[in-house]
Amino acid sequence: MFAQSVFRLRCACWLSAIGVLLLLGGCAEEPSTLERIQAEGTLRVVTRNSPATYFQDRNGETGFEYELVKRFADDLGLKLEIETADNLDELFSRLNQTNGPVLAAAGLVGSQGRQTQARFSSAYLEVTPQVVYRNGQQRPSRPGDLVDKRILVLKGSSHAEQLQALQQQIPELKFEESAAVEVVDLLRMVDEGQIDLTLVDSNELAMNQVYFPNVRVAFDLGDAQHLGWAVAPGEDTSLLDEINAFIARAHENGSLQRLKQRYYGHVDVLGYVGAYTFAKHLQQRLPRYEAFFRQAAQTHGVDWRLLAAMGYQESLWQPTATSKTGVRGLMMLTLRTAQAMGVSDRLDPRQSIEGGAKYIVWVKNQLPESIQEPDRTWFALAAYNVGGGHLEDARKLTEAEGLDPNKWLDVQKILPRLSQKQWYSKTRYGYARGGEPVHFVRNIRRYYDILTWVTQPQLEGTQLADSSLHVPGIDKRKPAENPPL
Repeated sequence: MFAQSVFRLRCACWLSAIGVLLLLGGCAEEPSTLERIQAEGTLRVVTRNSPATYFQDRNGETGFEYELVKRFADDLGLKLEIETADNLDELFSRLNQTNGPVLAAAGLVGSQGRQTQARFSSAYLEVTPQVVYRNGQQRPSRPGDLVDKRILVLKGSSHAEQLQALQQQIPELKFEESAAVEVVDLLRMVDEGQIDLTLVDSNELAMNQVYFPNVRVAFDLGDAQHLGWAVAPGEDTSLLDEINAFIARAHENGSLQRLKQRYYGHVDVLGYVGAYTFAKHLQQRLPRYEAFFRQAAQTHGVDWRLLAAMGYQESLWQPTATSKTGVRGLMMLTLRTAQAMGVSDRLDPRQSIEGGAKYIVWVKNQLPESIQEPDRTWFALAAYNVGGGHLEDARKLTEAEGLDPNKWLDVQKILPRLSQKQWYSKTRYGYARGGEPVHFVRNIRRYYDILTWVTQPQLEGTQLADSSLHVPGIDKRKPAENPPL
């Protein structure tokens, strides 16, 4: 009897304990999205594969959206995991899947029609929707001119929403949507005359304009819009709050502006004629010298496409080019530099390219260690053009103005002062055509961007090179034994 009483008492205690545990468990809150991804240690992001967002080349993953979201992941101490969607509908579908990516970073406008699909962050880039047409055709100048035109836009895009709204005012307006194309495809179709018009954002047009020399801007359709990152809709704002705080810091500390400048600060330097000429030379001239660029690049640890971009800026890939000042050859070396680099014949394209590669490595190795990538590459190119002494003068003037002498974004603003007496009279090396290296670097960056995109292979396997640079830097090598003074 006593044993039975003890048994009943123990059972009652166990049941009470279980009840308390169940009660406590029922009251426990689910972890927030931010807490969950921090516990997992991985930030899963879905994006689009395009020059303006994300792509892969031999050096790994790159693109404006990729670099920005990589910085966000690093700030959180998380591993970044990128996946790409074939179209916008798929992108938003994945974002709303259970256990899917928690963030979409894909050049997205937080349009009214997307508010049920996602919640959008604060803006990090302003863009303008632009109607584009083919050169040689009649230029549309207002929305009414879009009637009776073959118009194609991305399915599910903010541009499709704009055209749908425009149809309320102009019922006869017709257009088609496609999920089987990307912005590059739309521009190519306009360039080749397969469609009459399309609608794209200004940043993507600027990035891709050079590949399609027949594409022109007709007019801006509506006001400027803002790009933001997207998270799944719902009451949990933990991740969105963290994103907004990150974007605010990026605005305040200048890192966002520097990223914008790196990707978009040089995209409009060629113009239509320059773009067409470069495209022609890319097909007709580069193949003759590509092997030389690749060989020199491998020897000296330089991306061959950066060398090729330098060669095009210097001579338009013409091995017999000669300037009034006596620089000669495909890489336009001075006699003194050629001799220091072991070049006996400046008109020999193989020797010229080898000398140019060797020299840019030497120049880069002379820069102060305080200059980090990617700025280190821009500074090396500027010194290659104007000389290390003048560049150092510009850095000192930059610092005197309260700007950062280790950031190309700041120094390029000051370099043109070297041609003004009130400024160069204060420097050690005196007068220089300071605007030239700015132009030189800007052009090379644009040529390099084009070469990177048109020659990129998809990486095989899952191993990606560790690279934080949009434009790969030049590895440090032993300086030349007899460097030019």
